Amino acid sequence: MKTIVAKFGGSSLADAAQFRKVRAIIESDPQRRFIVASAPGRRSANDVKVTDLLYECQALAARHADPTPVLDQITARFTEIIEDLGIEFDLQTEMAIIRSRLRERDYMASRGEYLNSKILAAYLGVPFYDAAESVRFLRNGRPDYELTNELLASALSNVDRAVVPGFYGADASGVIRTFSRGGSDVTGSLVARAVGADLYENWTDVSGLLAADPRIVEHPKSVEYMSYRELRTLSYMGASVLHTDAVLPAADMGIPINIRNTDEPENPGTMIVRKLPKGQKKYPVIGVAGRKGMSVIQVEKVMVSDGSGFSAIMLDILKNRQLPFEQCLTGIDSVTLVIRDDLLAGCKEDLLEEIRETLKPDFIGVRENLSMIAVVGEKGTESTDANVKVLQALTREGIEISTINQGAGKLNLLIGVPDERYEEAIRAIYGTI
Repeated sequence: MKTIVAKFGGSSLADAAQFRKVRAIIESDPQRRFIVASAPGRRSANDVKVTDLLYECQALAARHADPTPVLDQITARFTEIIEDLGIEFDLQTEMAIIRSRLRERDYMASRGEYLNSKILAAYLGVPFYDAAESVRFLRNGRPDYELTNELLASALSNVDRAVVPGFYGADASGVIRTFSRGGSDVTGSLVARAVGADLYENWTDVSGLLAADPRIVEHPKSVEYMSYRELRTLSYMGASVLHTDAVLPAADMGIPINIRNTDEPENPGTMIVRKLPKGQKKYPVIGVAGRKGMSVIQVEKVMVSDGSGFSAIMLDILKNRQLPFEQCLTGIDSVTLVIRDDLLAGCKEDLLEEIRETLKPDFIGVRENLSMIAVVGEKGTESTDANVKVLQALTREGIEISTINQGAGKLNLLIGVPDERYEEAIRAIYGTI
């Protein structure tokens, strides 16, 4: 029998009504054997996520303030789910344990996933498997993916079905550690890899990926298929449906990822694959996404490319300052760096002075408040026509292009525009798709 790993996000498990939808989805296909669950999300626009309430509890306890009112909110939230589902669950004992560990930040942050997964397992009548047993972190807080794969594969090899909480694991000494926000996506991908799944389903509140941000473009079209690389680029540049790190474990095994909508289970959503199936139309551009708040540092010096190591020295300066950059563009006599405004703000003058003293440039300049936009398509940027259409669309709108870059892999075209023209640029580019 084939194996499907299904991850359900916070909106999919926000209340008892959503739990019922999730059970119907799981029971509709016996191949959905391993379920990864998030903490309860918002039930409405004005609601608060359980994870945010848990963070608030920890912060109150850390400054010796009374967290009881917030703990009561959390207890009430889970009690409502349990009672509405009509299941037996000892929430009182679980909350007593949580009260004894209020100052442990990662532990507290993880309890939403932990409790929601235990409740879901009880509701489904399947075993609960604690991610802390196998999802392993190093002592520095970074995930140990290889050891995690070994431990998960061993633990789940003889298990027919299980519910596994997302978002957290533990280090070798048993201290709870969490992924960054969106970490349940990563857990789902890790479980899919460990069990050799045929498909990793990621159930959320949208019917797959859209070709552009619906807050900017009215009714953007949905994307039926895209590659792992296209997804990672769009996610990194602002499309927030799936955590970028969640792609890697599944991609390593060639496991397709299907982004689905819990509220519209009949919608096929978006399929993330290594290669498009035969017969599927290859669109020149499949999506556009971007990020605001960037700065461009341009450094010019005659004979930059004469083998003197100018660019390498520049990058060493950034490395020694632990200052990450988004892009590095090189010309015959210039090097251009794209860095986030917020990261540059605290060190701009010192950085520029170090570059002047070390490299003795002929010119150095900084331009702030720029947006970087990625026009993504595995095949699209191989087409001169696609690039021309994008640039013509921006020109027609009178939008200044501050930087432009296309990597050797031809996956995407990266364009810099002023922050104040960002949304106009997104709409203009989308019109070419």
